Amino acid sequence: MTDHRIGPPHFGSEREMLRAFLDYHRATLAMKCEGLGDEELRSRSMPPSTLSLLGLVRHMAEVERTWFRRVFEDQDIPLVWSDEMDFQAAYDASGSTRAEAFGAWEAEVEHSRRIERDAGSLDLAGHQPRWGEDVSLRMVMLHLIHEYARHNGHADLLREGVDGTVGA
Repeated sequence: MTDHRIGPPHFGSEREMLRAFLDYHRATLAMKCEGLGDEELRSRSMPPSTLSLLGLVRHMAEVERTWFRRVFEDQDIPLVWSDEMDFQAAYDASGSTRAEAFGAWEAEVEHSRRIERDAGSLDLAGHQPRWGEDVSLRMVMLHLIHEYARHNGHADLLREGVDGTVGA
């Protein structure tokens, strides 16, 4: 694995820090999948789990889509891999390919970056009729950092199981 990630700064505005940490975690997930073919990326952790590196990429595409587009912008769009709001459905990547999963994930990351760039403030809120409350851009970005950090820990173990690669 080649580490092309740009580490978050030690000082900056709140927005710069949130953006940098989120991008760092996105780059970490991509790095954990680097150099692996479809078969290796579909390699599951252990029965009965369907979790794989490719499944994590698909899952994070759904998370990006949901929190930035569905929650923050209140877009009425479906999930990519589930008709029933089942985020675990994305984990089963048995019929998926790198091109499909990374294509969806990268597209959602670009949507998320655009939404964040266009928002005038971290305090800007998306109204959530489904929840009955507003959700700030700050909360969305913090939630995504949390999701990536948690799942990048899974990616560490999955990558080690595929080819013994550890670190970073």
